[in-house]
Amino acid sequence: MANLLIDRMPKHIAIIMDGNGRWAKEKHLPRTQGHQEGVKRVDELITAANRMGIKVLTLFTFSTENWSRPDSEVTMLMKTLISVLEKKLTQLCENNVRFRVSGRRAGAPGSVLQTFDRVAEATKGNTGLVLNIAFNYGGRQEIIDAVRVIAQECVTGSLTPEAIDDKVISGHLYTNGLPDPDLLIRTSGELRISNFLLWQLSYAEFYFTEKYWPDFTPAEFEKAIMDYQSRERRFGNIEAKQRRTS
Repeated sequence: MANLLIDRMPKHIAIIMDGNGRWAKEKHLPRTQGHQEGVKRVDELITAANRMGIKVLTLFTFSTENWSRPDSEVTMLMKTLISVLEKKLTQLCENNVRFRVSGRRAGAPGSVLQTFDRVAEATKGNTGLVLNIAFNYGGRQEIIDAVRVIAQECVTGSLTPEAIDDKVISGHLYTNGLPDPDLLIRTSGELRISNFLLWQLSYAEFYFTEKYWPDFTPAEFEKAIMDYQSRERRFGNIEAKQRRTS
């Protein structure tokens, strides 16, 4: 961390954790082992982000499209998610990490939602890193859900169309209350955002790496942040700003 500039640290980092399956395939291992190795990187990066003073870490854990994967893989992922959270709850509390989830509750397994709610409740008083899990998440679906609620508020008269602005829309998204990401990281060499945080990433810096997620170590994480710190962020202005003001 010696080369990182503390005063230019991104406030919110979002990560698309991609490549578990391909990592396992190239090593002639079952896909499940790729996911298990990926869990280790999550644990390491939560520790690293908390140590660096990152305020929010959003991890794209399971998309609305991922339900189309083989039933056996989905079942394994759900069991792994529940097991990891239950095992790590004490550690999250000890490290002052607050847990929250962004995504649709409808359609998600009850056992997963119960675990989410239990961990969120147990960590709600923590004041360190916010670990935001994007689960059953889709960017377009998020905007649709927000528009539906806003439209209903206009119908009931609690909101007028003229009052709708970016703050109103942001306040109706799953990520309400969180700052927009400063940095998006995607692993595995894919150069797309895959329906992730479509509204929130408007001014984010993007960092793509060929590394598969199981190979994305804390050293690679620091490399991504160093790349971010080398850029000038203008937000449409002439003079560079390191962080967007609200």
